[in-house]
Amino acid sequence: MAGLRRISLLAWLLTAWGVAGADTLDMRGTSAMADDGRPTRGMSQAKVESKYGAPASVRAPVGDPPITRWEYPDMVVYFEYDKVIHAVRKR
Repeated sequence: MAGLRRISLLAWLLTAWGVAGADTLDMRGTSAMADDGRPTRGMSQAKVESKYGAPASVRAPVGDPPITRWEYPDMVVYFEYDKVIHAVRKR
């Protein structure tokens, strides 16, 4: 029984250490809404195409839910189903 307690304690400590050692994502200076001309979260593919034109390339959907990537000369737009989830400027 003492061996089981030691194993349980070790498992708990390893779990606690894993949580305590998590990284922090710094989101200062970012927003869910793009204010620099990028498509905003929730826009449909049709609206993005009408506003920004046809993408230079389209990557096929991957995963579940399906994530599609549209590449423009100055940005990349990511869609979940047909809605924008993220748009990033190219450097």
